[in-house]
Amino acid sequence: MKLREIMTNPVIRIHPDESVAVAARTLSRYNIGALPVCGSDGHLCGLVTDRDIVTRCLAAGRSPAGTSVREVMTANVIAGKPDMDAALAAGLMGRAQIRRLPVMENGRLCGMVSLGDLARREESSLDAGDALTEISSHLSSRE
Repeated sequence: MKLREIMTNPVIRIHPDESVAVAARTLSRYNIGALPVCGSDGHLCGLVTDRDIVTRCLAAGRSPAGTSVREVMTANVIAGKPDMDAALAAGLMGRAQIRRLPVMENGRLCGMVSLGDLARREESSLDAGDALTEISSHLSSRE
């Protein structure tokens, strides 16, 4: 199975100059945990998660209304391609300890895949489980 078969498209995204407050409201409105950050040209600049907002904005004592997404986003984003095999993507996500994978084609964001997307597919649910186990094992070793 290829990522193009399971990726979410279209993708809710945000501009890097938007405020963290707008990002938080968008995450809440769509009940999602991450937003790809894209410039006006559609190129992926980063990814902002609910955790980024808490740790890099709120916990740092910054104002969500006065802080831009650019200031709290993760800039170095690992991405997949639409023709990438789902099992390969699950392995990549496990090794990189990420739960969401932007899907890029011709330098532009075209979809998003989460571990949940992989787990819902019978063919890749074991791969998703292995990826989550790998992510979780690294989390427990940090404590």
